[in-house]
Amino acid sequence: MKTISITTLLFTFVSLSGYSQENQEKMAGNPFITHMYTADPSARVWDDGRLYVYASHDIAPPKGCDLMDQYHVFSTDDMVNWIDHGEILRSSQVSWGRPEGGFMWAPDCAYKNGTYYFYFPHPSDSNWNNSWKIGVATSRYPAKDFTVIGYIKGMETHIDPCVFVDDDGQAYIYQGGGGVCLGGKLNDNMIELDGKLQPMEGLEDFHEATWVHKRNGIYYLSYSDNHDAKQNDGIKGDNRMRYAISDNPLGPWKYMGIYMEPTNSYTNHGSIVEYKGQWYAFYHDSTLSERNGEFNDWLRSICVDKLNYNPDGSIQLVISD
Repeated sequence: MKTISITTLLFTFVSLSGYSQENQEKMAGNPFITHMYTADPSARVWDDGRLYVYASHDIAPPKGCDLMDQYHVFSTDDMVNWIDHGEILRSSQVSWGRPEGGFMWAPDCAYKNGTYYFYFPHPSDSNWNNSWKIGVATSRYPAKDFTVIGYIKGMETHIDPCVFVDDDGQAYIYQGGGGVCLGGKLNDNMIELDGKLQPMEGLEDFHEATWVHKRNGIYYLSYSDNHDAKQNDGIKGDNRMRYAISDNPLGPWKYMGIYMEPTNSYTNHGSIVEYKGQWYAFYHDSTLSERNGEFNDWLRSICVDKLNYNPDGSIQLVISD
C-alpha cells in the first residue's frame, strides 16, 4: 500500500460534523494521481469516512484504449493526501473474459449488507465490440480481496456500468455507449436484474459515461456528449459533460445543460459525489502525459474539482484547475 503525499499539511483533528471551510479549501493539485496513468474515476464515500476512487488504468505506450487491463483503488480522508491501495482486478482473473485480455474499461462500485460489489465492463470474445458483459466482483473490503463471481445476465452489449443505491435500499444499474443509455432495477442480491432495462428518455446528445446521484430529492444523471473539437474552432478537447434531472431514478429526464467543458483529452468520464459537506466533480484529462513529454489522448489521469449548485438545484459550470 503506497501513500502519496501531495503536500505537507499541519492540521488538527476535527470531527466530520466540524469539518471546517479552511480544510474544504485545501485540495491536491490536478491530476491528483501522478505516479501512473489513470482514467474513468468512480468516486464513492463509504462508512469508514474515506472517499474512494475506482479507476481504470492506461498503460504506456498506449494502443488506443485496447491495452487497459487492470483497476486500481485510491482513497483519501482530506482531499489532499491520497493512498494507492494497489491493483484489485485484471483481465486474466476473468474466466469468461476475452482470451487476449485488455479492454477493462470504466468501472463502478456499490455497497450493500456488508459486501462491496465491483462492476466492470469486459468483452467475452475476441470480437470485443459485440461481446461486452458487465462483470461483478465482490469483497468484504472496499479496496482489496475482490473475487469475480460472474456477470449480470440480461444486460445489453454496452459499457460504463453505474450503480445507484437509493435511500430505501433499492439499487439501480445503468449502462450505455454509442448514444444508448439504459437503466433498470437490481435484485437484492445486487447481481441480477429485476425486470428489463429501459431507455433513459429525455437526454440530449448522449454518448457514454452514465452517472446517477441524488441531492435534495432530485435525481441527477450526468454523462459525456458527442462534441467534436474538429468541428468547433478554438476549442481544445472533445467530450463535454452534460446532465439531466428527474423525480424518478429511471426518468423520464429533463435535460439541463453542460456542467463541464472539454479538457485536453479526446474523452471524458466523470462522477459526482458529496464529501464532508462539499460536492466534487471527478473526471480525467491528459495533462500528466503532456507534462511528461508524451502527450497522448490514451494516457489519461484522474482529476477532481469542486462542484456547486444554484439555489434552484441546477449545477454551476465546473472550472477545472
